[in-house]
Amino acid sequence: MTWKAKNNIIQGLSRNSSRLKRISDAFAFARDGRVLKGTLPISGFERLHDLLTEITGEVAYHLQGFKGERGEFMLRLEVTGTLPLACQRCLNAVSFDLDVDSLLELVPEGAELSQDELEDDTRDFLPLASELDVAEFVEDEILLALPVAPRHEECGLPGAADAGDRINPFAALSGLKGKPN
Repeated sequence: MTWKAKNNIIQGLSRNSSRLKRISDAFAFARDGRVLKGTLPISGFERLHDLLTEITGEVAYHLQGFKGERGEFMLRLEVTGTLPLACQRCLNAVSFDLDVDSLLELVPEGAELSQDELEDDTRDFLPLASELDVAEFVEDEILLALPVAPRHEECGLPGAADAGDRINPFAALSGLKGKPN
C-alpha cells in the first residue's frame, strides 16, 4: 500500500470521526447548560496541515453551553495541546503550546446586529442556523490562536552556518578600477 493510499484512509477515518461530533441544536445545548469534551486528532484539521511540520497527535477540547447575564445563549470553548509549527526562519519544528479560551454569543444566522453590538470588542458572535460541527469550530478557533509568523527565539537562516566567507562577484572588477583605457 502506498503512502498516499494510507494517508487517504487516515483522512477518511478522521473525517468520519469528526462527523460524529456535531451538536444538532447549539441553542438548546447552551440553554440546557450542556458540556461536551474530548479529543480530536490533528490529522483531521486539513486547514492546519500546511502550517505544521508533522501531522500527528491530538488536541483536547471542552465545550460548555450556558445562558449569559442578559439571557443570551453562550458557548465557552477551551482547547489545549501542542502543535509542531514550521519556523519561518529555519523551517524546523517550533513547539507551540495551544491554550484557547473563547467565549462566544450565539446568534441566529442572518440576524441583524446593531452597529453598537458589532463595535463592542468585549463580545464575539457566532452566527448559526442551529447545527454546530464541533471539529470545524475547534479548528477555526485554533487557526485564530496561531501566531502569524512562528519562529524560534534564536535561530539562523537555513544554511547560514555552512555559508562560510561570502564571495563578492565584483572582486575581479576592483583590479580594473583606476587603470587608464
